[in-house]
Amino acid sequence: MASRQCQICQEAQYKYKCPSCVLPYCSLACFKKHKEIPCQKLTPQEETISMVLPERAFEVDETNWILGSDQLQLIAQSKAIRDALNDLELQKLVYKIDSCSNPEEELEKAMEREGFPQFTEMILSVVRSKNKTL
Repeated sequence: MASRQCQICQEAQYKYKCPSCVLPYCSLACFKKHKEIPCQKLTPQEETISMVLPERAFEVDETNWILGSDQLQLIAQSKAIRDALNDLELQKLVYKIDSCSNPEEELEKAMEREGFPQFTEMILSVVRSKNKTL
């Protein structure tokens, strides 16, 4: 799994990301140090790409399970999905799935929780709508 290390001090795990350039940092002190040199705001395309790229390699048995960049972009642009992700509990759940050593098992547990199956169905409906237009 990729390191979640602060890119400023290189000592602690990061908890935050710069709102302009999304550089990971761990504390206010590191943020202030980062801001000593002005950073560049990402273009919307760069911001989308930085948000959707996984931090670790994934292995899948069936290649048709891999989403293309156009599908990922549609997911990222979906207002319904973005609105759903404003829920802190859902954010924590997605983070937990992403950061654990066995994401498939954690995903199965999440599917038993209220609201998560509806969230995954939203994502699948966006992917299916893209597949129908192909």
